[in-house]
Amino acid sequence: MRIAVVGAGFTGLSASFELLRKGHEVIIFEKDSNPGGLAVGFKTKDWKWSLEKHYHHWFSNDDKVINLAKKIGYEIVKREPKTSIFIKGNIYRLDSPMHVLKFPLLPMADKLRMGLILGVLKFNPVWKPLEQFKTSEMLPKLIGKKSYEMIWKPQMMNKFGAYYKGISLAWFWARIKKRTPDLIYPDGGFLEFAQALVKECEKKGGKFFFNTEVEEIRNDGTNVKVEFKEIENLKLKIENYDAVVVTLPSFFFAKITPVLPKEYSDKLLNLKGLGAINLVLRLKEQFLKDGTYWLSICDIKSPIMAVVEHTNFMDKKNYNNEHIVYLGNYLPFDHKYMKMEKDELLKIYDPFLRKINPDYQLSIINSQLFKVPFAQPIIPVNYSKIVPPFETPFPNVYLANMQQVYPWDRGTNYAVGLGQKVATKISNA
Repeated sequence: MRIAVVGAGFTGLSASFELLRKGHEVIIFEKDSNPGGLAVGFKTKDWKWSLEKHYHHWFSNDDKVINLAKKIGYEIVKREPKTSIFIKGNIYRLDSPMHVLKFPLLPMADKLRMGLILGVLKFNPVWKPLEQFKTSEMLPKLIGKKSYEMIWKPQMMNKFGAYYKGISLAWFWARIKKRTPDLIYPDGGFLEFAQALVKECEKKGGKFFFNTEVEEIRNDGTNVKVEFKEIENLKLKIENYDAVVVTLPSFFFAKITPVLPKEYSDKLLNLKGLGAINLVLRLKEQFLKDGTYWLSICDIKSPIMAVVEHTNFMDKKNYNNEHIVYLGNYLPFDHKYMKMEKDELLKIYDPFLRKINPDYQLSIINSQLFKVPFAQPIIPVNYSKIVPPFETPFPNVYLANMQQVYPWDRGTNYAVGLGQKVATKISNA
């Protein structure tokens, strides 16, 4: 079959790789100039490695993407970085049972209770019964109100904003279930890994059109017609395909397929999600002096959800000895921060950042600001009943995106798995 794949993120790349392996003709359209989707990277002239615009890593049990890297002979790096929380003006390491027991702000009984429940969730393989409960209602009952109010509620509020009360307990289970002390990173960065996948696809006959935007998809009963344009010349072209895989967010899919049945389109548009905004600081000196890689902020007044010091995970020598720090948030696409420039945003963040490192401003080399309108699905109770299937009302048009990886959360591992699943479905159709 002649198949078009819309989007060269990791869902599109893995779907293309599998379809090509099965002997199909595959053409991939990508609006960006580089592959990778939400994990797309950038690189300065002085860096050996690229850096993601939005922080990424793999857990050591992310078998789908790790096995794909092995399949194409791509090197990966394993580390055990420190993860901590910022609470009441101090940083506390909380990434192992031992560190939970040492946490000084909770009574021992509360720490033991929280550790026990998190352990049960970690080793429990069954998620379906949990999806009918709200995390905000069940977690205080399970781990205790004090533990919830101090540690978990602020993180939920900072991550999901107005949606936090309705998040399914199955989502929380997935976050606990998948965490591992060891983290994995592709040698050279995610951009290099994505580019290696592009080359492997091209070896098998895949054709990539970067800087190319798909304008419309329609079905004439015989073929699927894809209308697209190169961003530079804006000249529209139309080509016929036997099947099309769309890996864009659901609201983008609804936009480029304007004649979808209203009932189906409404279901897609009712799926909620948040955008992502990351202010990346390039510093001469270390920001998190204790060596923490991931710092979750347990303060509902904080303007920042998480501080991620990438070079406390990967060696700074790969980045010209700069210290790289992400200041991350998930926010609605129309939030005021989404409209700000980097200097304006840093002024807002600055008073809070000084609580962690009073002198960081003296160390700034440069900064970059990156925004995307969709990065984090909202997972309400009983989400399994509203997850869209791969098949759409258009024959031979398939949808495969982040809102379908449930019960798991966002991540390139699940993107790869999703691409493999949709490729199998198409080949077996």
